[in-house]
Amino acid sequence: MKTFKMMSLGIVEDENVIDFPLHDGIIINQENNERSWLLEMLMDLSYRETFEKLKESGEAFDVKVVISYSGNEPAPFQVSIYSVKVIGEHISVLMKGTLKRARRKYAETLLSELLEDGLEGAELLKRFEQDMRSRPVLRKDEATS
Repeated sequence: MKTFKMMSLGIVEDENVIDFPLHDGIIINQENNERSWLLEMLMDLSYRETFEKLKESGEAFDVKVVISYSGNEPAPFQVSIYSVKVIGEHISVLMKGTLKRARRKYAETLLSELLEDGLEGAELLKRFEQDMRSRPVLRKDEATS
């Protein structure tokens, strides 16, 4: 098994990623035949209802997780929630899932899509910088989901 610090978590909904601030987080590659990962986050108690509803649904959903360094590209996972526990003024959320696929060319794909949209010059640069920060779901990702 390999353990990493989880820097951020975002839940993918349609074309948007909804970020949830973490107080702390850990992600564990179980290195097993199922290629499963465990994700545990400590977050504000105010998110309890959101994550309990996701747990009760029993459905798998997509998340984007930044691992180790805040500047790293988010890794796409499909996860299910196994537990939501209250710890003082926080909740601990435990998820299990799989890495959707490794892709390290977010910037290149984003730039390609912006060029396809006809952006150029200062407008292209502004939108590229904005989207690199917000990390929207790319059309290429939607097509393969």
